[in-house]
Amino acid sequence: MKDMTEGKKHIMQNKNTSVIGVMLLLICAFVWGTTFVAQSTAADTMGPFTYLFSRSIIATVFLSILVIIFDHMGKVTHRPENAEEKRNLRIGGFLCGVILCYASFFQQYGIAFTTAGKAGFITAFYIVMVPVLGIFLGKRPSKLLSISVLLALLGLYFLCMTGSFSLERGDTLVLLCALVFSFHILTVDHFSPLVDGVRLSRNQFLVVTILSFINMLLFEKPTVQMILSGWFPILYAGIMSSGIGYTFQILGQEKVNPTLASLLMSLESVFSAISGAIVLGERMSGRELLGCILVFSAVILAQLPTRPKDSSMNLDMFRHKNHNISEC
Repeated sequence: MKDMTEGKKHIMQNKNTSVIGVMLLLICAFVWGTTFVAQSTAADTMGPFTYLFSRSIIATVFLSILVIIFDHMGKVTHRPENAEEKRNLRIGGFLCGVILCYASFFQQYGIAFTTAGKAGFITAFYIVMVPVLGIFLGKRPSKLLSISVLLALLGLYFLCMTGSFSLERGDTLVLLCALVFSFHILTVDHFSPLVDGVRLSRNQFLVVTILSFINMLLFEKPTVQMILSGWFPILYAGIMSSGIGYTFQILGQEKVNPTLASLLMSLESVFSAISGAIVLGERMSGRELLGCILVFSAVILAQLPTRPKDSSMNLDMFRHKNHNISEC
């Protein structure tokens, strides 16, 4: 009887833990989605590298403080214990930072020429791009992946194509952002099992800060007044999106299996469209709404589990190599 009671208690504890994980990831998706509105607002007042530098330096400071707090509490993070971990942290932070810097640049530059809602949906296209890139690693795509790619391409056509049969300038830039973000995901997935996640995030944002600062001085003409005029979107993106959003992603994925986590985080595209409509008054045509529905359907389809005999190409294949997915 005692064993049965303890077993039920253990099941309830796991169930509650999963609910907490889902809630954290939903908050993460909401924060990331609403950040598109902040980015769209900032794009009207400053250059992309100026905005990227401003939000990244805030994120670096915020995450550095989190590392100190978590180390003091003895939770979440751990210090690198040997030379190999320190080397992986340095290399991982540098590579992730370089890729993230230019992915964010394409996104911020592109969002100045498109709507927040469309930018959110096109950015979510990385969830299909990531497994497609696995083809170059010699992996055979599953049937679900093939269907999801075709569905996403069709949705992208309805969402972005004009009568001249060409992508708009902003759509092309954000699509390029999605491609670069795909490489960022693969790089993070390689280094994340080797180093501490929060420290990796801090280091990558430090690199983003340095690179964006250099590019800001070379290609833009920032002023203090320009930055101060966009203080709210900068502060929101720096703390909420880069700081809290990323931290909640780490905490949430500890309690939710990778496939479900990817699906939950992809909901940022839905939140971006909703927030763009509410805050900025953006409206989509019926054609664009159909495109959004098709792209989001492709995102869901790409994350569905396949049969073991299929060479599944969903995002799980890039997750921690030493993580036992069957235990999630």
